[in-house]
Amino acid sequence: FQEPGAGGGRYRAVPDRVLTDPVHGLDDAAWAALRIPVTTAFLLRGADSAPVLCYPSPAGATEAELEPAVWHTVFGRSRLAAALEPDVEALLLRRTRDRIQCLLVPVDLCYELVGRMRLRWQGFDGGAEAHAELDAFFAALEARARPLPKEAPA
Repeated sequence: FQEPGAGGGRYRAVPDRVLTDPVHGLDDAAWAALRIPVTTAFLLRGADSAPVLCYPSPAGATEAELEPAVWHTVFGRSRLAAALEPDVEALLLRRTRDRIQCLLVPVDLCYELVGRMRLRWQGFDGGAEAHAELDAFFAALEARARPLPKEAPA
């Protein structure tokens, strides 16, 4: 299923790449435009559907629709968003005190994170164990991440 059109185009393999774009990052204005009420979220796009914003929560993945105009405003010039393979990859976002991380990841890693948060969540904000799990998850992703190739779409 890795070649375009394999399986009649109906099925697609989930890539294993984790990418960053050191040139284009998200700032506070972009985060505000996305109206993300938590510190971690991921954005999915279908081949011909509106983007969906999801948050890991103790109940699973909470979905929120994202207006296409907001997607365009925030990610219209993002090479990382342009490189996103619909249905099988997502943009994983995390806001900490000092930065906003944006990684292109396989979609299964997003749902792995959702499962980890469900297992560890305690109390209102997740608790120390969930926060430590989140830190470890992102540290592993950063170690695995590679910069977006220069020839990637703009």
